Amino acid sequence: MAQVELIMPKMGESIMEATILRWVKNPGDSVEIDEPILEIATDKVDTEVPSPVSGVIAQVLFKENDVVPVGKVIAVISTEGESAQPLPTPSIAEAPASNGALSNGQHSPAPAEAVPATASSAPAQVRAAGEGARFYSPLVRNIAQKEMISTQELEAVPGSGQQGRVTKKDILAYVEQRRHTPATPQPAAPAPATPASVPAAPAVSVSGNVEIVEMDRMRKLIADHMVMSKHTSPHVTSFVEVDVTEIVNWRERVKKQFEARYGEKITFTPIFIEAVTKALRDFPMVNISVDGTKLIVKKDINIGMAAALPSGNLIVPVIKNADLLSLPGLTKAVNDLAGRARANQLKPEEIQGGTFTLTNVGTFGNVMGTPIINQPQVAILATGAIRKKPAVVETPYGDLIAVRQMMFLSLSYDHRVVDGALGGSFLRRVGDYLEQFDANRGF
Repeated sequence: MAQVELIMPKMGESIMEATILRWVKNPGDSVEIDEPILEIATDKVDTEVPSPVSGVIAQVLFKENDVVPVGKVIAVISTEGESAQPLPTPSIAEAPASNGALSNGQHSPAPAEAVPATASSAPAQVRAAGEGARFYSPLVRNIAQKEMISTQELEAVPGSGQQGRVTKKDILAYVEQRRHTPATPQPAAPAPATPASVPAAPAVSVSGNVEIVEMDRMRKLIADHMVMSKHTSPHVTSFVEVDVTEIVNWRERVKKQFEARYGEKITFTPIFIEAVTKALRDFPMVNISVDGTKLIVKKDINIGMAAALPSGNLIVPVIKNADLLSLPGLTKAVNDLAGRARANQLKPEEIQGGTFTLTNVGTFGNVMGTPIINQPQVAILATGAIRKKPAVVETPYGDLIAVRQMMFLSLSYDHRVVDGALGGSFLRRVGDYLEQFDANRGF
Protein backbone atom coordinates (compact mmCIF):
# COMPACT_ATOMS: atom_id res chain seq x y z
CA MET A 1 0.00 0.00 0.00
CA ALA A 2 1.62 3.27 -1.16
CA GLN A 3 0.77 6.71 0.13
CA VAL A 4 0.60 9.95 -1.85
CA GLU A 5 0.78 13.35 -0.18
CA LEU A 6 -1.72 15.92 -1.41
CA ILE A 7 0.00 19.31 -1.26
CA MET A 8 -1.57 22.78 -1.15
CA PRO A 9 -0.91 23.97 -4.73
CA LYS A 10 0.57 27.30 -5.71
CA MET A 11 -2.23 29.26 -7.38
CA GLY A 12 -0.25 32.06 -8.99
CA GLU A 13 2.44 34.65 -8.51
CA SER A 14 2.63 36.05 -4.94
CA ILE A 15 -0.07 33.65 -3.69
CA MET A 16 1.52 32.08 -0.62
CA GLU A 17 -1.52 30.60 1.16
CA ALA A 18 -5.07 29.45 0.54
CA THR A 19 -8.18 28.89 2.64
CA ILE A 20 -9.86 25.49 2.70
CA LEU A 21 -13.52 26.14 1.90
CA ARG A 22 -14.89 22.59 1.84
CA TRP A 23 -13.69 19.00 1.85
CA VAL A 24 -15.50 17.18 -0.95
CA LYS A 25 -13.95 13.87 0.19
CA ASN A 26 -13.48 12.70 3.77
CA PRO A 27 -11.23 10.03 5.36
CA GLY A 28 -12.28 6.60 4.11
CA ASP A 29 -13.83 7.89 0.88
CA SER A 30 -12.67 6.47 -2.44
CA VAL A 31 -11.37 8.93 -5.02
CA GLU A 32 -10.58 8.59 -8.72
CA ILE A 33 -7.76 10.39 -10.52
CA ASP A 34 -8.68 14.03 -11.33
CA GLU A 35 -11.75 13.80 -9.08
CA PRO A 36 -12.11 16.91 -6.82
CA ILE A 37 -10.99 16.34 -3.21
CA LEU A 38 -11.52 19.82 -1.76
CA GLU A 39 -12.36 23.42 -2.63
CA ILE A 40 -9.89 26.19 -1.78
CA ALA A 41 -9.93 29.99 -2.02
CA THR A 42 -7.25 32.65 -2.41
CA ASP A 43 -7.41 36.41 -2.74
CA LYS A 44 -7.82 35.90 -6.50
CA VAL A 45 -9.95 32.85 -7.19
CA ASP A 46 -11.87 29.87 -5.81
CA THR A 47 -11.01 26.49 -7.29
CA GLU A 48 -11.15 22.74 -6.77
CA VAL A 49 -8.07 20.61 -6.07
CA PRO A 50 -8.20 17.34 -8.02
CA SER A 51 -6.71 14.04 -6.92
CA PRO A 52 -3.41 13.15 -8.62
CA VAL A 53 -4.11 9.42 -8.17
CA SER A 54 -6.87 6.90 -7.57
CA GLY A 55 -7.16 5.55 -4.04
CA VAL A 56 -8.71 6.12 -0.62
CA ILE A 57 -8.43 9.24 1.54
CA ALA A 58 -6.31 8.03 4.46
CA GLN A 59 -5.91 11.26 6.39
CA VAL A 60 -7.07 14.89 6.31
CA LEU A 61 -4.59 17.21 8.04
CA PHE A 62 -6.54 20.51 8.10
CA LYS A 63 -10.11 21.57 8.83
CA GLU A 64 -12.44 23.70 6.75
CA ASN A 65 -11.70 27.47 6.99
CA ASP A 66 -8.05 26.77 7.90
CA VAL A 67 -5.51 28.99 6.11
CA VAL A 68 -2.73 26.75 4.78
CA PRO A 69 0.64 27.84 3.30
CA VAL A 70 1.48 26.81 -0.25
CA GLY A 71 3.46 23.54 -0.35
CA LYS A 72 2.02 22.19 2.91
CA VAL A 73 0.74 18.61 2.96
CA ILE A 74 -3.05 18.79 3.45
CA ALA A 75 -4.07 15.16 3.03
CA VAL A 76 -2.71 11.65 2.43
CA ILE A 77 -4.13 9.25 -0.16
CA SER A 78 -3.59 5.49 0.07
CA THR A 79 -3.14 3.73 -3.24
CA GLU A 80 -2.56 0.19 -4.41
CA GLY A 81 1.17 -0.43 -4.71
CA GLU A 82 4.26 -1.82 -3.04
CA SER A 83 6.08 1.41 -2.24
CA ALA A 84 5.64 2.63 1.31
CA GLN A 85 7.44 5.91 0.61
CA PRO A 86 4.98 8.83 0.47
CA LEU A 87 4.99 10.52 -2.94
CA PRO A 88 4.33 14.22 -3.55
CA THR A 89 1.47 15.39 -5.73
CA PRO A 90 2.09 18.00 -8.45
CA SER A 91 1.11 21.56 -7.63
CA ILE A 92 -0.60 24.05 -9.90
CA ALA A 93 2.32 25.93 -11.38
CA GLU A 94 2.39 29.67 -11.94
CA ALA A 95 3.36 31.11 -15.31
CA PRO A 96 7.04 32.04 -15.56
CA ALA A 97 7.84 35.73 -15.63
CA SER A 98 8.58 37.14 -19.08
CA ASN A 99 10.39 40.30 -20.06
CA GLY A 100 7.14 42.15 -19.52
CA ALA A 101 6.33 40.52 -16.16
CA LEU A 102 5.68 42.92 -13.30
CA SER A 103 5.79 42.77 -9.56
CA ASN A 104 2.12 43.77 -9.46
CA GLY A 105 0.98 40.32 -10.57
CA GLN A 106 0.92 40.65 -14.36
CA HIS A 107 1.81 37.42 -16.21
CA SER A 108 3.10 36.38 -19.55
CA PRO A 109 0.19 34.89 -21.50
CA ALA A 110 2.08 31.69 -22.28
CA PRO A 111 0.93 28.90 -19.94
CA ALA A 112 3.53 27.08 -17.88
CA GLU A 113 3.87 23.34 -17.54
CA ALA A 114 3.06 21.92 -14.13
CA VAL A 115 6.14 21.30 -12.02
CA PRO A 116 6.38 19.07 -8.95
CA ALA A 117 6.46 20.81 -5.60
CA THR A 118 6.89 19.26 -2.19
CA ALA A 119 6.39 20.59 1.28
CA SER A 120 10.12 21.17 1.61
CA SER A 121 10.18 23.35 -1.51
CA ALA A 122 7.65 25.88 -0.22
CA PRO A 123 9.93 27.67 2.28
CA ALA A 124 12.50 28.13 -0.49
CA GLN A 125 9.86 29.84 -2.60
CA VAL A 126 8.93 32.11 0.28
CA ARG A 127 12.53 33.10 0.83
CA ALA A 128 13.03 33.81 -2.84
CA ALA A 129 9.93 36.01 -2.96
CA GLY A 130 11.17 38.10 -0.04
CA GLU A 131 14.85 38.10 -0.99
CA GLY A 132 16.46 41.43 -0.01
CA ALA A 133 13.19 42.78 1.46
CA ARG A 134 10.24 41.65 3.52
CA PHE A 135 7.55 39.97 1.40
CA TYR A 136 4.04 41.49 1.25
CA SER A 137 1.15 40.03 -0.72
CA PRO A 138 -0.78 42.31 -3.14
CA LEU A 139 -3.76 42.31 -0.75
CA VAL A 140 -1.61 43.47 2.18
CA ARG A 141 -0.01 46.16 0.02
CA ASN A 142 -3.43 47.37 -1.14
CA ILE A 143 -4.73 47.62 2.44
CA ALA A 144 -1.57 49.46 3.51
CA GLN A 145 -1.95 51.90 0.63
CA LYS A 146 -5.62 52.51 1.39
CA GLU A 147 -4.88 53.12 5.07
CA MET A 148 -1.90 55.44 4.32
CA ILE A 149 0.58 53.08 5.99
CA SER A 150 4.11 53.93 4.89
CA THR A 151 6.72 51.33 3.98
CA GLN A 152 8.66 52.08 7.16
CA GLU A 153 5.53 51.65 9.27
CA LEU A 154 4.63 48.43 7.46
CA GLU A 155 8.07 47.00 8.24
CA ALA A 156 7.26 47.33 11.96
CA VAL A 157 3.98 45.37 11.75
CA PRO A 158 4.44 41.95 13.41
CA GLY A 159 3.65 39.03 11.11
CA SER A 160 2.12 35.70 12.08
CA GLY A 161 2.55 34.06 8.67
CA GLN A 162 5.27 31.77 7.40
CA GLN A 163 8.76 33.29 7.79
CA GLY A 164 7.20 36.15 9.77
CA ARG A 165 5.10 37.28 6.79
CA VAL A 166 2.33 39.83 7.39
CA THR A 167 -1.07 38.27 6.62
CA LYS A 168 -4.38 39.98 5.94
CA LYS A 169 -5.40 39.26 9.55
CA ASP A 170 -2.20 40.94 10.83
CA ILE A 171 -2.60 44.12 8.78
CA LEU A 172 -6.30 44.48 9.64
CA ALA A 173 -5.53 44.02 13.34
CA TYR A 174 -2.81 46.67 13.09
CA VAL A 175 -5.19 49.07 11.31
CA GLU A 176 -7.78 48.59 14.04
CA GLN A 177 -5.19 49.19 16.76
CA ARG A 178 -3.86 52.22 14.89
CA ARG A 179 -7.30 53.81 14.73
CA HIS A 180 -7.69 53.57 18.51
CA THR A 181 -4.15 54.71 19.35
CA PRO A 182 -3.75 58.48 19.77
CA ALA A 183 -1.19 59.93 17.39
CA THR A 184 2.11 61.07 18.92
CA PRO A 185 2.31 64.90 18.85
CA GLN A 186 4.84 66.09 16.31
CA PRO A 187 6.62 69.45 16.27
CA ALA A 188 4.92 71.97 14.05
CA ALA A 189 6.75 72.20 10.74
CA PRO A 190 5.80 72.81 7.15
CA ALA A 191 5.23 69.55 5.27
CA PRO A 192 4.42 68.65 1.70
CA ALA A 193 0.79 68.12 0.84
CA THR A 194 -0.45 64.56 1.25
CA PRO A 195 -3.60 62.90 -0.09
CA ALA A 196 -6.72 63.31 2.01
CA SER A 197 -7.34 60.45 4.41
CA VAL A 198 -10.24 58.12 3.85
CA PRO A 199 -13.29 59.43 5.76
CA ALA A 200 -14.71 57.26 8.49
CA ALA A 201 -17.73 55.19 7.51
CA PRO A 202 -21.02 56.73 8.64
CA ALA A 203 -22.85 55.11 11.54
CA VAL A 204 -25.68 52.82 10.41
CA SER A 205 -28.88 52.43 12.41
CA VAL A 206 -30.07 48.83 12.81
CA SER A 207 -33.34 49.66 14.51
CA GLY A 208 -36.65 48.87 12.86
CA ASN A 209 -37.54 46.19 10.32
CA VAL A 210 -34.11 45.21 8.98
CA GLU A 211 -32.11 42.08 8.26
CA ILE A 212 -28.34 42.00 8.77
CA VAL A 213 -26.52 39.89 6.15
CA GLU A 214 -22.78 39.29 6.34
CA MET A 215 -20.87 39.81 3.08
CA ASP A 216 -19.47 36.62 1.61
CA ARG A 217 -15.72 36.33 1.11
CA MET A 218 -15.75 37.30 -2.56
CA ARG A 219 -17.98 40.34 -1.95
CA LYS A 220 -15.55 41.58 0.70
CA LEU A 221 -12.66 41.24 -1.76
CA ILE A 222 -14.62 43.07 -4.46
CA ALA A 223 -15.51 45.85 -2.02
CA ASP A 224 -11.86 46.29 -0.99
CA HIS A 225 -10.74 46.30 -4.63
CA MET A 226 -13.33 48.90 -5.68
CA VAL A 227 -12.50 51.26 -2.81
CA MET A 228 -8.79 50.85 -3.52
CA SER A 229 -9.32 51.66 -7.20
CA LYS A 230 -11.26 54.86 -6.51
CA HIS A 231 -8.68 55.85 -3.90
CA THR A 232 -5.79 55.16 -6.31
CA SER A 233 -7.06 56.66 -9.58
CA PRO A 234 -8.91 59.94 -10.19
CA HIS A 235 -11.71 58.63 -12.39
CA VAL A 236 -13.05 60.52 -15.41
CA THR A 237 -15.80 59.06 -17.62
CA SER A 238 -16.47 60.02 -21.25
CA PHE A 239 -19.45 58.96 -23.39
CA VAL A 240 -20.19 58.53 -27.09
CA GLU A 241 -23.29 57.26 -28.90
CA VAL A 242 -22.69 54.98 -31.85
CA ASP A 243 -24.83 53.55 -34.65
CA VAL A 244 -24.47 49.75 -34.67
CA THR A 245 -27.25 49.02 -37.15
CA GLU A 246 -24.87 47.27 -39.57
CA ILE A 247 -23.55 45.02 -36.78
CA VAL A 248 -27.05 44.08 -35.61
CA ASN A 249 -28.21 43.29 -39.16
CA TRP A 250 -25.03 41.27 -39.94
CA ARG A 251 -25.29 39.19 -36.78
CA GLU A 252 -28.99 38.49 -37.38
CA ARG A 253 -28.18 37.35 -40.91
CA VAL A 254 -25.20 35.06 -40.16
CA LYS A 255 -25.78 33.72 -36.62
CA LYS A 256 -27.28 30.40 -37.72
CA GLN A 257 -24.56 29.79 -40.31
CA PHE A 258 -21.90 30.82 -37.80
CA GLU A 259 -23.16 28.35 -35.19
CA ALA A 260 -23.44 25.57 -37.77
CA ARG A 261 -19.85 26.09 -38.90
CA TYR A 262 -18.09 26.73 -35.59
CA GLY A 263 -20.46 25.25 -33.01
CA GLU A 264 -20.54 28.58 -31.16
CA LYS A 265 -23.27 31.19 -30.71
CA ILE A 266 -21.96 34.61 -31.71
CA THR A 267 -22.87 37.49 -29.40
CA PHE A 268 -22.00 41.18 -29.67
CA THR A 269 -19.19 40.89 -27.11
CA PRO A 270 -16.51 39.45 -29.46
CA ILE A 271 -17.35 42.16 -32.01
CA PHE A 272 -16.89 44.83 -29.32
CA ILE A 273 -13.58 43.24 -28.24
CA GLU A 274 -12.37 43.22 -31.85
CA ALA A 275 -13.01 46.99 -32.10
CA VAL A 276 -11.30 47.62 -28.75
CA THR A 277 -8.15 45.74 -29.75
CA LYS A 278 -7.88 47.77 -32.97
CA ALA A 279 -8.25 51.03 -31.02
CA LEU A 280 -5.64 49.92 -28.46
CA ARG A 281 -3.15 49.35 -31.27
CA ASP A 282 -3.89 52.91 -32.44
CA PHE A 283 -3.58 54.33 -28.90
CA PRO A 284 -1.01 52.18 -27.03
CA MET A 285 -0.83 54.65 -24.11
CA VAL A 286 -4.24 53.41 -22.97
CA ASN A 287 -2.81 49.88 -22.68
CA ILE A 288 -0.55 50.72 -19.74
CA SER A 289 -0.13 50.49 -15.97
CA VAL A 290 1.36 52.96 -13.50
CA ASP A 291 4.25 52.08 -11.19
CA GLY A 292 4.99 55.14 -9.07
CA THR A 293 6.20 57.72 -11.58
CA LYS A 294 6.85 55.13 -14.30
CA LEU A 295 4.47 54.14 -17.10
CA ILE A 296 4.50 50.42 -17.95
CA VAL A 297 3.47 50.16 -21.61
CA LYS A 298 2.10 46.69 -22.33
CA LYS A 299 3.01 45.13 -25.66
CA ASP A 300 0.40 42.38 -25.25
CA ILE A 301 -3.29 43.24 -25.52
CA ASN A 302 -5.08 41.10 -22.94
CA ILE A 303 -8.78 41.94 -22.64
CA GLY A 304 -10.61 41.27 -19.40
CA MET A 305 -14.36 40.85 -19.66
CA ALA A 306 -16.46 41.34 -16.56
CA ALA A 307 -18.80 38.38 -16.00
CA ALA A 308 -21.65 38.20 -13.51
CA LEU A 309 -21.80 35.08 -11.35
CA PRO A 310 -25.04 33.42 -10.19
CA SER A 311 -24.24 34.71 -6.69
CA GLY A 312 -24.39 38.29 -7.96
CA ASN A 313 -20.64 38.78 -7.61
CA LEU A 314 -18.36 39.68 -10.52
CA ILE A 315 -15.24 38.05 -11.91
CA VAL A 316 -13.04 39.20 -14.80
CA PRO A 317 -11.59 36.38 -16.94
CA VAL A 318 -8.92 37.50 -19.41
CA ILE A 319 -8.55 36.78 -23.14
CA LYS A 320 -4.78 36.75 -23.72
CA ASN A 321 -3.41 38.29 -26.95
CA ALA A 322 -6.94 39.15 -28.05
CA ASP A 323 -5.63 41.24 -30.95
CA LEU A 324 -4.20 38.10 -32.56
CA LEU A 325 -7.51 36.21 -32.58
CA SER A 326 -10.02 36.10 -35.44
CA LEU A 327 -13.70 36.79 -34.78
CA PRO A 328 -14.45 33.02 -34.47
CA GLY A 329 -11.47 32.72 -32.10
CA LEU A 330 -12.73 35.60 -29.97
CA THR A 331 -16.23 34.09 -29.95
CA LYS A 332 -14.95 30.73 -28.74
CA ALA A 333 -12.80 32.39 -26.04
CA VAL A 334 -15.67 34.59 -24.83
CA ASN A 335 -18.17 31.73 -24.64
CA ASP A 336 -15.69 29.37 -22.98
CA LEU A 337 -14.54 31.82 -20.29
CA ALA A 338 -18.07 33.09 -19.58
CA GLY A 339 -19.43 29.56 -19.23
CA ARG A 340 -16.66 28.37 -16.92
CA ALA A 341 -16.88 31.59 -14.89
CA ARG A 342 -20.55 30.87 -14.15
CA ALA A 343 -19.61 27.29 -13.23
CA ASN A 344 -16.76 28.47 -10.98
CA GLN A 345 -14.24 26.50 -13.06
CA LEU A 346 -11.75 29.22 -14.02
CA LYS A 347 -8.04 28.61 -13.49
CA PRO A 348 -6.03 31.24 -11.57
CA GLU A 349 -4.00 32.27 -14.61
CA GLU A 350 -7.24 32.94 -16.52
CA ILE A 351 -8.12 35.95 -14.34
CA GLN A 352 -4.62 37.45 -14.33
CA GLY A 353 -2.60 39.56 -16.73
CA GLY A 354 -5.38 41.79 -18.12
CA THR A 355 -4.33 45.10 -19.69
CA PHE A 356 -7.80 46.54 -20.46
CA THR A 357 -11.32 45.60 -19.32
CA LEU A 358 -14.69 45.54 -21.08
CA THR A 359 -17.97 45.36 -19.17
CA ASN A 360 -21.37 45.00 -20.84
CA VAL A 361 -23.95 46.86 -18.75
CA GLY A 362 -26.40 46.47 -21.63
CA THR A 363 -26.87 42.86 -20.55
CA PHE A 364 -29.00 44.20 -17.68
CA GLY A 365 -30.92 46.64 -19.89
CA ASN A 366 -28.82 49.65 -18.84
CA VAL A 367 -28.16 52.25 -21.55
CA MET A 368 -24.86 53.44 -20.03
CA GLY A 369 -22.69 53.18 -16.93
CA THR A 370 -19.67 54.66 -15.17
CA PRO A 371 -17.48 51.61 -14.47
CA ILE A 372 -14.66 51.52 -11.92
CA ILE A 373 -11.16 50.84 -13.27
CA ASN A 374 -9.82 47.33 -12.69
CA GLN A 375 -6.43 48.12 -11.12
CA PRO A 376 -3.60 48.22 -12.13
CA GLN A 377 -5.12 49.05 -15.53
CA VAL A 378 -5.86 52.66 -16.46
CA ALA A 379 -9.16 52.36 -18.37
CA ILE A 380 -12.35 50.32 -18.62
CA LEU A 381 -15.06 50.43 -21.30
CA ALA A 382 -18.78 49.88 -20.67
CA THR A 383 -21.13 48.98 -23.51
CA GLY A 384 -24.79 49.89 -23.08
CA ALA A 385 -28.00 48.33 -24.31
CA ILE A 386 -28.70 48.51 -28.05
CA ARG A 387 -31.96 50.38 -28.62
CA LYS A 388 -33.92 51.40 -31.72
CA LYS A 389 -34.00 55.20 -31.91
CA PRO A 390 -34.74 57.88 -34.50
CA ALA A 391 -31.46 59.26 -35.80
CA VAL A 392 -30.25 61.61 -38.52
CA VAL A 393 -28.81 59.70 -41.49
CA GLU A 394 -26.71 61.54 -44.09
CA THR A 395 -27.43 60.50 -47.70
CA PRO A 396 -26.43 61.90 -51.12
CA TYR A 397 -29.94 63.35 -51.29
CA GLY A 398 -29.80 65.13 -47.95
CA ASP A 399 -30.31 64.30 -44.27
CA LEU A 400 -33.09 61.91 -43.31
CA ILE A 401 -34.63 60.73 -40.05
CA ALA A 402 -34.51 56.94 -39.82
CA VAL A 403 -34.90 54.23 -37.17
CA ARG A 404 -31.40 53.03 -36.25
CA GLN A 405 -29.87 50.63 -33.72
CA MET A 406 -28.01 52.93 -31.30
CA MET A 407 -25.90 52.33 -28.20
CA PHE A 408 -23.79 54.31 -25.72
CA LEU A 409 -20.15 53.56 -24.94
CA SER A 410 -18.67 54.92 -21.71
CA LEU A 411 -14.97 54.94 -20.89
CA SER A 412 -13.68 55.47 -17.34
CA TYR A 413 -9.98 56.32 -17.28
CA ASP A 414 -7.22 57.24 -14.84
CA HIS A 415 -6.79 61.00 -15.17
CA ARG A 416 -3.28 60.81 -13.70
CA VAL A 417 -1.97 59.42 -16.98
CA VAL A 418 -4.86 59.50 -19.47
CA ASP A 419 -6.04 63.02 -20.16
CA GLY A 420 -9.29 64.02 -21.85
CA ALA A 421 -7.79 64.24 -25.32
CA LEU A 422 -6.35 60.72 -25.19
CA GLY A 423 -9.33 59.15 -23.45
CA GLY A 424 -11.86 60.90 -25.68
CA SER A 425 -9.96 60.10 -28.88
CA PHE A 426 -9.60 56.44 -27.94
CA LEU A 427 -13.31 56.15 -27.14
CA ARG A 428 -14.27 57.84 -30.41
CA ARG A 429 -11.98 55.46 -32.31
CA VAL A 430 -13.73 52.43 -30.78
CA GLY A 431 -17.04 53.94 -31.89
CA ASP A 432 -15.69 54.56 -35.39
CA TYR A 433 -14.60 50.95 -35.77
CA LEU A 434 -18.07 49.77 -34.72
CA GLU A 435 -19.84 52.16 -37.10
CA GLN A 436 -17.51 51.20 -39.98
CA PHE A 437 -18.25 47.48 -39.51
CA ASP A 438 -18.34 45.76 -42.92
CA ALA A 439 -21.80 44.22 -43.27
CA ASN A 440 -20.56 42.13 -46.22
CA ARG A 441 -17.66 40.53 -44.36
CA GLY A 442 -17.35 36.81 -43.88
CA PHE A 443 -16.69 35.03 -40.63
